[in-house]
Amino acid sequence: MTGSAEVTIVGAGLAGSEAALSLAERGIRVRLLEQKPRAKTPAQVSENFCELVCSNSFRGASLANAVGLLKEEMRRLGSHVMRAADLTTVPAGGALAVDRERFSAEVTARLRASPLIDIECAAVERLPEARPLIVATGPLTGDALAADIAQRVGRTALAYYDAISPIVSAESIDWDLVFHASRWEKGDSEEDRSAYVNCPLTEAEYGAFVREVRAARKVEPQPFEEVRYFEGCLPIEVMAERGERTLAFGPMKPVGLTDPKTGRWPHAVVQLRKEDEAGTAYNLVGFQTKMAWPEQDRVFRMIPGLAQAEFYRYGAVHRNTFLNAPKLLDGTMQLASEPGLYFAGQIAGTEGYVEGAAGGLLCALFVADRLQGREPVAPPITTALGGLLTHLKRNEKDYQPSNITFSHIAPWEGVRLKKRERYEAMAERALTDLSLWLSARAARDPAVSIGS
Repeated sequence: MTGSAEVTIVGAGLAGSEAALSLAERGIRVRLLEQKPRAKTPAQVSENFCELVCSNSFRGASLANAVGLLKEEMRRLGSHVMRAADLTTVPAGGALAVDRERFSAEVTARLRASPLIDIECAAVERLPEARPLIVATGPLTGDALAADIAQRVGRTALAYYDAISPIVSAESIDWDLVFHASRWEKGDSEEDRSAYVNCPLTEAEYGAFVREVRAARKVEPQPFEEVRYFEGCLPIEVMAERGERTLAFGPMKPVGLTDPKTGRWPHAVVQLRKEDEAGTAYNLVGFQTKMAWPEQDRVFRMIPGLAQAEFYRYGAVHRNTFLNAPKLLDGTMQLASEPGLYFAGQIAGTEGYVEGAAGGLLCALFVADRLQGREPVAPPITTALGGLLTHLKRNEKDYQPSNITFSHIAPWEGVRLKKRERYEAMAERALTDLSLWLSARAARDPAVSIGS
């Protein structure tokens, strides 16, 4: 195939750029719609594409880090974003960081040099009718386009602000200090009634916790962020400032939760809820926060049972536009109700530079498969790429974007190992399974061999 099919992509950020280059590499013509340099979002400065607007870090490089594993998997699939990142690195200890100007310039040059990519500079206010169409407009999707998307998917299925709670490793919880119970013992089965883990606080512990939440250093809003909290998902520090007892009547209310050790309701409770079916990780229910990450690490360890907590993810509240992916998208990032319409990157619910680019790469593979007459086969659930797709299918009722963590990947079922050894074993398993998956693709997708 040499440009005999065309895919339209809206947005030339990390996801859109990766998707465009990956499709062109497979002989598929791309029409790339991007408002720069004619217009920019409030976060953008450069006229180049694939701009890194906040940090220049692609985070951890080690394979014992989930994002490090994800980057290695992308390299093996021939990711153009990873090629550009590896060409423009700057010293950053154990992380992969890039010279952001050189990085964006490198990706822009690749896009402009491709004979199969036609770039049109225009602000897109309505979804084009062309199919296949990949929407990769990122967290600051324009109001007009967001309204058009919302009209198609339902206004309640498109969010405009993240409210992310922290996630902790199950094995790092001190299970002697917590108890299983759902409020008023609701649920049809024992499993339902034990779905929540409760961390009980005494009056003194609660008072000290509230004081530290109030005193903790907070992350200031970005210049492009309009701070507009919703009453249903306020940051815990905003609630704490409203009064000493506000949290105890909100996410920390103990009503209906009897501590089996005392036979009474605690003074306050922090509830943890399973993040995955296997119970390898739990999120702190209702604990979205703007506290700086080191402060979260310090303050949340005051919660009984979490003194040695390993945080897979810290809490956050920030401007974001994203779909309720589990409700709307199929397993190939396609809108289930509208075949041919795909969403990639942060608008689909990934979080972070690397995850956004990975979403663009996956979306390109799925679209290319269908254009070439094959039904897409997703990467194994034991891989980080498969883990991204797993996250896009979880928690329809309370869906929030997330960085990749090992809790998104199929649990380790081998011999019991210490944490780092287990992560290394999971990474080795992932790369082995990815190689088998790539081998199965190689005969039908020659571009795969470039990165394998």
